[in-house]
Amino acid sequence: MKPLFSNFKGDLFGGLTAGIVALPLALAFGIQTFGSISAHDVPAIGAIGAVAGLMGAIMVGFFASLLGGTSSQVSGPTGPMTVISATLISGIWATSQPHSIETVLVTLSITGILCGMFQILFGVMKIGQYIRYIPYPVLSGFMSGIGIIIIMQQIYPLFGLKSPILIVDMALQLHTTINQYDIYALCFGILTIGIIYFFPKITTKIPSTLIALVVVTAVSLFFPAFNIEHTIGKIPSGFPMPFFVAHSVAGIDWLSVIKMSIIPALTLAGLGSIDTLLTSVVADNITKTKHNSNKELMGQGVGNFFSALFGGVAGAGATMRTVVNVRNGGKTKLSGMIHALFLIAVLIGLGRFVQFVPLSVLAGILITVGISIIDFKGLKDIRKIPKADAVVLITVLFLTVFVDLLIAVGIGMIIACVLFMKRAGDLAEDSYSSGVMTVFDKESPWDDEKELTEKIKHQIYIQRLNGPVFFGSLTRFHEVMHDIPTHVKIVIIRMRLVNFMDQSGLYAMETAIKDLQAKEVTVLMTIIQPQPLYMLKSIKVIPELIPEHHTFKTFEDCTEFLKKTLE
Repeated sequence: MKPLFSNFKGDLFGGLTAGIVALPLALAFGIQTFGSISAHDVPAIGAIGAVAGLMGAIMVGFFASLLGGTSSQVSGPTGPMTVISATLISGIWATSQPHSIETVLVTLSITGILCGMFQILFGVMKIGQYIRYIPYPVLSGFMSGIGIIIIMQQIYPLFGLKSPILIVDMALQLHTTINQYDIYALCFGILTIGIIYFFPKITTKIPSTLIALVVVTAVSLFFPAFNIEHTIGKIPSGFPMPFFVAHSVAGIDWLSVIKMSIIPALTLAGLGSIDTLLTSVVADNITKTKHNSNKELMGQGVGNFFSALFGGVAGAGATMRTVVNVRNGGKTKLSGMIHALFLIAVLIGLGRFVQFVPLSVLAGILITVGISIIDFKGLKDIRKIPKADAVVLITVLFLTVFVDLLIAVGIGMIIACVLFMKRAGDLAEDSYSSGVMTVFDKESPWDDEKELTEKIKHQIYIQRLNGPVFFGSLTRFHEVMHDIPTHVKIVIIRMRLVNFMDQSGLYAMETAIKDLQAKEVTVLMTIIQPQPLYMLKSIKVIPELIPEHHTFKTFEDCTEFLKKTLE
């Protein structure tokens, strides 16, 4: 970790830019969390949601940066976390009679506090290291399902309507309620989406979400006929008090609340940990650093604890905000803390302006977020990847959208593990029979490499693979690929003993090759077995990334190529 003030100028600019990007997203995620409760039921619900979103971004952003294990990461409310919180609230609101906003808010806070405690426990128990064993199809299906849920939940607000609670009802009732739409709300939402997608063609220096938020809100003020119930509403000034002071807790059945909160809290903690550590890996790849996964989980846990204490929604590491922070100079923990301090200033000083933001504008922002979460690459390749991976992806996606998020991940992991055990058994019985453990050997030359001259050896790097390249071996794969010396001109990936490659391994290989080629390194491959060769050709790694003449059936052929090229 770098000293806190070692990069003050870069951290200041990176943190402020990340804060500007986070502002509209924090408002949108906060509103989405309370989407099942309409302004008719609770007139101040828009303001409550907006403040909850801001507090989540402030608290999780500050404490996760201060105490976490990823220097440049920016944390706050995210799509997956918001979906779980929104599901919890919709369930409470639908079953509680009479409806009590105090019960909803207290339950949300207790859930967030338990989530934070679970994450701290995960860090203490060093569970972070096991996140790497989640296969790509599980993550792909899950994230795509989350994206679909977000889009479905925002279609009704986009039209100025109250959304049903269940996804099935959202789909079935759309054709009967759509004729009641508010034309102003729809126009503002479509304009928001248009600005978000087309403004970056003009400039990328200013976040398009912020431009959409400001411009469309300003436009809406010129239409007096626009229904004021379709805006956020007046936000209380000042910093919020702890939830047990701000809301009446008299008569709350604390035991029932805690029982109701445990499963959602565990789901939030698990999902938030996965979401965060995936973002940490992204940050590592950009900054060429290595995060401390268990320390990061503890920092996230403290952040979620304090967020819930002050009525904020739960959050996690946010990929887009982290990338924005790094690209604008943020390198140390200070950048994430500055991002949080900026949002405090907004909450205290500019809250009175937020009340005019149309809910359809936030719906438009969230629809673009949902689209960005869907793994179109994984879905596009679904007919090219192994059938087992495709089954896992589709199953997890379906269960995520229509059943339950935690069940989706659990069943997806079970199916993936069972299928992999079957593959391992099949491979062990095969004529290859080299075992199922993958070895990345950097030290021991193979016999056919002895013909290489010292001049050639100095300019190349040989990566020897032994066994399947699959989701369980990717952490080590990434480590050895990042350890390639900077002076080499050519990297040779020896595939002779790779008898199987799953979707996780395929995409990891593709990313590694692109990273090497970005450094102007030539990548060669030798002796590719049928299944890996089919996989690499299916997504056009061969021949688009690696030309056919850079693949060799024998290492002797590769040696001849090296002699002609380097000697």
